[in-house]
Amino acid sequence: MKWTRHPRTRIVLAVLAVMVALATLVARLSRVSRGGKQNVLSWSRSQSQNNRASTEQSPAQSQNNLANPLSPATPSPPGTIAPLPNNRLSLAAPAYLVIPVAGVRPDQLRDTFSEARSEGRVHDAIDIPAPRGTPVLAAADGTIVKLFQSERGGITIYQSSTDGKFVYYYAHLDRYADGLAEGHFAKQGETIAYVGDTGNAGAGNYHLHFSIALVSDQKRYWDGTNINPYPLLNR
Repeated sequence: MKWTRHPRTRIVLAVLAVMVALATLVARLSRVSRGGKQNVLSWSRSQSQNNRASTEQSPAQSQNNLANPLSPATPSPPGTIAPLPNNRLSLAAPAYLVIPVAGVRPDQLRDTFSEARSEGRVHDAIDIPAPRGTPVLAAADGTIVKLFQSERGGITIYQSSTDGKFVYYYAHLDRYADGLAEGHFAKQGETIAYVGDTGNAGAGNYHLHFSIALVSDQKRYWDGTNINPYPLLNR
């Protein structure tokens, strides 16, 4: 059209076009800015929740930390408990033993491990009463390392476990099984001796004194840390 060729008209149209373009640009920037703020707020809320989750502790964790003031500052994952130091004596024990006196049931046993003895000693063993001459059985497979006459224990036997970690001690015996000798490999349940009252058991107090020791040196079979036989036999 001819009117559009007029210089003033073209200037006006150019100005209008610029204004429309600016208005469009401003509107777009405003939408982007509002969207960006929403994203930022959403991210912040999520991060806040994550931060709380990483620092809050469950009741079990709080109790665990109170019970163990030396525990690390970083809490354990929920539902877990930091492992306690290994108790060597509770973890290191023979896997399976038979009661070393023939005919005795688990419910007939009595825990005498912590009982006091003469001269301020602790028993560190289990006494299993039985009539004189009752067969004494090998509690586990193992080698007879020593047949010994002891003032306190009377007629005794030291037997080493197959892995060399434990020594089984049988005392107050009446006599050994026929043909028993040091170096003999006794099978679990094999008769190796007979119940008696020798040593300091007391006349007529027929019983087997049975103990288990965890040893660090097989050659020092008499020197070890005693383990309570009662829970190992009463199961």
